[in-house]
Amino acid sequence: MSAPHLPKVAGIDPAVTASPHTVAPAPAPTSPSTPTSTPARTAHAPAPAPAASSVIQDRLAGMVSDLTTLHELTERLARATDLASSLQEFLRAGAALVGARRGLIVLEPSDGLGPTTTIGLGLGHADLGHIETVPRSATSYGRILDGLPDAHGGSDVLPEPGTAPGSGGYAAPVDPRHREVAARLGFAASYALPLTAEATGRLGAAVWLYDEQAEPSDRQRDLVGLYVRHAAEHLARMVEVERSRCDLATVAEELLPSRLPRISGVQLAARHHTGPRGGGDWYDALPLPEGALGLAVGSVTGSGPSAVAAMGRLRASLRAYAVMEGEDPVAVLSDLELLLRLTEPARSATALFAYCEPAGSPGSGGRGRKLILAGAGHTPPLLIGERRTEYVETTLSAPLGMLSCWEAPSVEIEPAPGETVLLYTDGLLRRTGDPMDRAYARLHAAAAGIPRSAREDPAAICDHILRTVLPEGDTAAAGPQGGADEDIVLLAARFE
Repeated sequence: MSAPHLPKVAGIDPAVTASPHTVAPAPAPTSPSTPTSTPARTAHAPAPAPAASSVIQDRLAGMVSDLTTLHELTERLARATDLASSLQEFLRAGAALVGARRGLIVLEPSDGLGPTTTIGLGLGHADLGHIETVPRSATSYGRILDGLPDAHGGSDVLPEPGTAPGSGGYAAPVDPRHREVAARLGFAASYALPLTAEATGRLGAAVWLYDEQAEPSDRQRDLVGLYVRHAAEHLARMVEVERSRCDLATVAEELLPSRLPRISGVQLAARHHTGPRGGGDWYDALPLPEGALGLAVGSVTGSGPSAVAAMGRLRASLRAYAVMEGEDPVAVLSDLELLLRLTEPARSATALFAYCEPAGSPGSGGRGRKLILAGAGHTPPLLIGERRTEYVETTLSAPLGMLSCWEAPSVEIEPAPGETVLLYTDGLLRRTGDPMDRAYARLHAAAAGIPRSAREDPAAICDHILRTVLPEGDTAAAGPQGGADEDIVLLAARFE
C-alpha cells in the first residue's frame, strides 16, 4: 500500500517521498550449541508508516497555516478602499511575510499616466529622500523599473568594501552612494519584487529592508510571491479609481472660478476640497453693477460625474440670475428653484446667495457695508470679528427642488470694519464625525479662537478653520484633496 498522494495547493508542492517497503530479515541460523533465541526483535520494531504519516501531518499543518495567513492578509487588503491605505497595507503584509521591519514601494505605472509616488514603511520623508539620492541603476527597485539586467527581483545584499555579495545578490556592482545610504539608514540587505498586473502591466516595485545581511527562505519567497500576485491586481484597481477621482476633481475645479474678483473694500479667499467620489459642492464670487458683489455657495445632491455636471449647470444659471436681479437674493433663488424643478425634477440642492455692498461702493450711497442674503436649506453664515463671533440667523427653508413653489424672506446684516463673513457647505460639519449640534459648536469655537494676526487675512482664516475643525489626520486640513467622502467649500469675505 503506497502513501497517500496529496494535492498541490496554492502553488506549494506538498509531495513527500514515500519510504520503500521493507521485509523483515530472516533470522540468522543457529548452531546446535546455541540456545533457541527469543522471537525476532524485528517483530517489535516500529513500522516506518507512522514516521511518514507524521511528516505528512506536519506538512499539512504548515500548508493550512500558510493558507490561513494568506487569506487573512488578502482580506485585510481587500478592506482598503483607496490607493494610499492599500499601499500601506501591502507593505505591512509583505514585511511580515519576508521577515523584514522596513520597506518601500515605488509606484510608477509603465503607461506613464500616473499616479507616481513613493511610500515608506518605517521610513520617514528624510529617509526616503536619502534613498532617492542613490542612482536608480544601483538599487534593486530601480533595476526593476528600468528593465535592466537581473531586474527579475530578488535579494540584494550590500557587502562591505572588499567583500563579495552574499548568495542571491544582484550581479551589478554596489554603488558607493548606495552603501553610504544603507549604512546611514542601518540596513544591510533588501528583497525586491516587481508589481505587475495582468490588465495594466508594470505598476512599480516593492523593496523590504533587512537590518542584517539576510534573505527570505524558500517558504517565505513562495508566500510573498503568491501575495504579491494577488495584491498587484488590487492595486491596479485602486490606481484606476485614483485616476478617475483625479480626473473628476480636475473637472470640478475647472467648473469653479479660476480666480476671485478684486472688489474695493473687501478681501476674498476660498478653499475647495473634493471627496474621492466627486461631489457637487460649489462656490462663486462675481462683481455686480455699481461696485456690488455677489457671493454664493451651494451643494447638489449625489456624487460622481452627474453631480459635478449638475453643479456646473446650477452655478452658471445662478450667475445669470444674479446679474439680472442680484439686489433681491430671494428672487435669485426662486428663479434657480424653478429652473431646477423643470430641468432636473429628480435632484435637489441647497444654496445661499448674498448681495454685498462694500463701504464706498456707488451702490451704498455713502452708507456703511451691507449684506442681503437668502438661503435655501443651507448652513447659516458665520460672522467673525474682534467683538463678536456669531451665526447669522437665516430663515429656515427647504432646499431647492423640494417644494412646488419656494420662497423665503431675506436677511440684512451690516458687518463692522475688519469683520469676516464665512460661507461654507455642510461637508465641513459632516467631516468632523460629530452630531450636527456639536459640529456647529466646534466650528464656532474654531472661529472664536482665530489668532489676532490671522484675522486680517481671509485665506489664513480659512486655513485655521480647516486645521481646527477637521479631525487629526484628515488630509483636507493640509492638502488640496480630502480623504473623506464629503466635499468641503469655504468662502470668506473680509470687509474693510
